[in-house]
Amino acid sequence: MSPLGRQALVTFFAVLVVVQIYSGMTAQGWLPQVAAALVLTGINLLVRPVLLVLTLPINILSLGLFTLVVNALCLRMTDWLVNGFEVRSAFIGALLLSLTTLVINQLVLGPRR
Repeated sequence: MSPLGRQALVTFFAVLVVVQIYSGMTAQGWLPQVAAALVLTGINLLVRPVLLVLTLPINILSLGLFTLVVNALCLRMTDWLVNGFEVRSAFIGALLLSLTTLVINQLVLGPRR
């Protein structure tokens, strides 16, 4: 499987898990979840790197914690673009998505060497 397909699949499962465990993120059916996973994957590939470069000085000063703000912005953009997908707290949602993605990647790919 291509890295892009694997990332989209991991993002889909992370969105699926977080929608089930966190009441601040809701989706009205499977289609909005799939759309949210695809849109979030696209935003993470295209927009997030630009935002990280633009916010690099703040990110360095905050010792990397500002990355959570960038992730929350990406999640908020996904909320804005996908009908039927709602995020009430982008910060908590971004934190949960990051942790869920980390766990899924560790389970699928194994530990990095």
